[in-house]
Amino acid sequence: MAQIDDLPPLREVIATHGLDAKKSLGQNFLLDLNLTSRIARSAGALEGYTVLEVGPGPGGLTRALLAAGADQVIAIEKDTRCLPALAEISDHYDGRLRVISDDALKVNPTSLGIDGPIRIVANLPYNVGTQLLLNWITGDDWPPFWTSLTLLFQKEVGERIVAKPGSKAYGRLGVLTGWRCHSGMLFDIGPKAFTPPPKVTSSVVHLTPNPSPLPCSLKDLEKVTQAAFGQRRKMLRASLKSLGKAPEPILEAADILPTSRAEEIDVEGFVRIANAFSGN
Repeated sequence: MAQIDDLPPLREVIATHGLDAKKSLGQNFLLDLNLTSRIARSAGALEGYTVLEVGPGPGGLTRALLAAGADQVIAIEKDTRCLPALAEISDHYDGRLRVISDDALKVNPTSLGIDGPIRIVANLPYNVGTQLLLNWITGDDWPPFWTSLTLLFQKEVGERIVAKPGSKAYGRLGVLTGWRCHSGMLFDIGPKAFTPPPKVTSSVVHLTPNPSPLPCSLKDLEKVTQAAFGQRRKMLRASLKSLGKAPEPILEAADILPTSRAEEIDVEGFVRIANAFSGN
């Protein structure tokens, strides 16, 4: 295992501070510092950046981000048991770590007073990971406040994020992500790397914002994709009836065959449907 700093091994940190992972918080701690360092490197150059991390736990990834040269790491941690361990990291790295004791779902990152470019790098808690991603990619302001996302998800979720039309994983999440971001799966991490080991493989996903997504109302795109994939086995002429408008004129205006199914339509097609639905 890599020795990236002079702080104690993570297993010792967990034992010292009584940090048994809580299922209710979606915690699965990544203890292999080789892997946390690899994740940090995957985010790109960190010098000159502030890194926003969610769910640092005992601080394995936090230490890797600081050792990799991040100007500052702002870590949002809901579990107050982790605060003493994170305070030790902050002391070791001369205050370059700022810890916010709060629920990440309730924190508006733009209110944190961060100057300069931001990368988000996190081993996200399984129970809130998808919602946090949606929060970050569906903001009203675009391009967003972040320059890249390097995130650890369950592999199944990662596959849905990067999915393309025609695949079983392709759905609403893939459309929204594909509309506003460029994304890719980087590498997998097996269950044994975590404490406790989850029942699934995890994957690191990297996303960068598309500076000029196709013009479209986010609200309408969300409505259309929810209707289409809510009944994905049905043809669009049937599944889009839940929108409250006759589907055929909408699909005709969007140049989409009414007999098509949701998984056959690419991002550009869904944008056309959303614009036709809104009358644009």
